[in-house]
Amino acid sequence: MPGAEQLEGTRGRILEELATAPRTARDLSITLGIQESAARGHLDRLEERGLVVPTFRREGVGRPRKRYALTGAGQELFPKKYDLILDTVVDELIAREGQEYVNRLFANAARRMAQEVAKGVPRSGSSEDRAESVVRALNRLGFRSTTSRGPDGSIRITRTNCVFRHSAIAHPFLLCEVFDKNLTEALLGHAGVDLVDSIGRGGLHCTHLIQLR
Repeated sequence: MPGAEQLEGTRGRILEELATAPRTARDLSITLGIQESAARGHLDRLEERGLVVPTFRREGVGRPRKRYALTGAGQELFPKKYDLILDTVVDELIAREGQEYVNRLFANAARRMAQEVAKGVPRSGSSEDRAESVVRALNRLGFRSTTSRGPDGSIRITRTNCVFRHSAIAHPFLLCEVFDKNLTEALLGHAGVDLVDSIGRGGLHCTHLIQLR
């Protein structure tokens, strides 16, 4: 489960409850068998982390009741299966339009995505500086990327996490050779990037070799 470490213990149980419906601190104390003050303390910590937000609703006479609900960030902690619909759509597109059409579609999508991701990547500077900037941009997306120098002076970008791992395994050429390669090239501003290893093809990591100009 993404962010599973954040769902452990009492706070994890609170998030599970809030995933069903907004709750007051008293509601949670009764359901979880803890003191109401303890429930408030956990809710305060979760609010500080941006996972829950208080809402107020008037119920009859008196002050509005304070209930807590999950934020978008809190909802993202729970499992999502975006890859299932992506894989189904890709299969349908290939069946209807053919592999070449889908390759062009994903290459264009990669370049468009790069335009957004590359906002913090400088357009000038050395190849190594740009590679480091690209690594930081990729890591903001969830990739665990690092750069290194080969014995021949070449620059390599190595990623130990693939944010679309399931789809890359289902469609390795499309996601690795087309989308990922075009994304990396567009971010670097280089004409050539060689994919020498990939998680989608069974590797332990993805490695891009930058062809220096």
